[in-house]
Amino acid sequence: MGQNLIIINSDFGETRVAIIEDGMIVELLVERRNQRSAVGNVYCGKVTRVLPGMEAAFVDIGLERHAFLHVSDISQAEGEALELENDSGNKGKSSRSPNSSRSNRSRRIRDMIREGETVVVQVSKGEISTKGCRATANISLPGRHLVFLPNKDHGGISKRITDETERRRLAKILKRISPSSGAVIARTAALGASADALASDANYLIDLWSDVSQKYKKAKKPALLYDEFDLPLRVVRDRLNDNVAELVVDDKTVFNKIRSFVDRLMPSRLDAIKLHDDNEPIFDAFGIEGEIKRALARRVELPSGGYLIIDQAEALTAIDVNTGSFVGKGARDQEETITRTNLEAVDEIAYQLRFRNIGGLIVVDLIDMDRSSNRRKVLARLKQVLQADRAKTSVVKISQLGLVEMTRERTVDSLGRTLHEPCQYCDGTGQILSRVTVANEALRDVRRHFDEIKGDIELKIHPHVAEVLKGEGAKPLKALQHRIGKKIILTQDASFHHEQFQLGSRPYAGGKEER
Repeated sequence: MGQNLIIINSDFGETRVAIIEDGMIVELLVERRNQRSAVGNVYCGKVTRVLPGMEAAFVDIGLERHAFLHVSDISQAEGEALELENDSGNKGKSSRSPNSSRSNRSRRIRDMIREGETVVVQVSKGEISTKGCRATANISLPGRHLVFLPNKDHGGISKRITDETERRRLAKILKRISPSSGAVIARTAALGASADALASDANYLIDLWSDVSQKYKKAKKPALLYDEFDLPLRVVRDRLNDNVAELVVDDKTVFNKIRSFVDRLMPSRLDAIKLHDDNEPIFDAFGIEGEIKRALARRVELPSGGYLIIDQAEALTAIDVNTGSFVGKGARDQEETITRTNLEAVDEIAYQLRFRNIGGLIVVDLIDMDRSSNRRKVLARLKQVLQADRAKTSVVKISQLGLVEMTRERTVDSLGRTLHEPCQYCDGTGQILSRVTVANEALRDVRRHFDEIKGDIELKIHPHVAEVLKGEGAKPLKALQHRIGKKIILTQDASFHHEQFQLGSRPYAGGKEER
């Protein structure tokens, strides 16, 4: 059985994290320095529009698009929120978070907030495609073992902790350490944690909320009150448990930041933090680059010879299951062949949804099965394999047409939408790698093969990609030149396909070939 690993690649202004379980890459997380998600951030915002017909409001939190706040994310809050004096100059009008006591008396949006009012909200879903982020008044601050809910009056224990003895132990500790105002929830990571560790986590979160409160008093609206950790520290906080053998990172600055964080929160895991200090790119060394390309493919092969077709549209994702070269001889063989293909398909679908981070509405077109027992078997397998997914999923029974409708929690864009942009060659009907992705891949290719080229290195690229390397990519380009001790000369060629680049006289085989 393979190891559980966390591999962090941080270069060229982009951080990529691969989560490996039992030797298999199950998730790939990507964050770019100038495109950080606002999910988890807490803001002091100003209500700009109240829409009674939609039972929602728009809140200016300082981002390009105003955040969407639905009534369900106000009235579900319990207890008192920040009730602070309004310093905006509006005399006689109090400034309050939307989840104040009056929110428990009605579920009508117009009875809870007004235009021009100040509210404290947290981003629960980031900007996806053309939609702005979604906000909630139910603030939750995550720690290593606990989540602090400042506006709730009761907490709980993660459902993933199933051992009743452990649940009783945690319940006793939570009762003892819970603050007088607010509540705490024990995360899955609290399993087996000592009382001292839980108390320390609770104190840290309470102090954090106190800082948020102080910032609120001084804030000029709109304002950021709490900035969620960047990707490496989020992964360490949420994923580095005792089941992870090693966390390997290839950037010394990020390595030192992670070690400092681990030393403060979980010093016993310091030995698990490793620095990859090698010329071979870290994702190449761990065989991850090839899996990324597979994850972005429209067609995914199944072990038996069947295959999936995955099409991600604006409103939903459609997954079609096909037998391909896997066929039976008789009627009985055909039913068994179809059932086996569908069983393989749902295993792969659960993996692909998690790896690609596909969310929203998903429709799976299974191959039709005649026997209801086989349909039940396939549906049961799908629900079983989805249990390993951290995102919430909901599955509807197989329809008479062989369709499975399901939903998967979506908080940020999928992997495909993160690494792609609308295709300029096909008017948005298809996708290609984004210019930032191509630029980063070109620099990685230079790093792989610089010692094969004598003298300066000519990098021939499309003009759009050159713009990236002359703009936001200039600093990483300069750093790479310093690292390899060679000058990189950018040559623009408008005849190149957007994804194509050429290193010296050597064409890049992984992108578009010369036409």
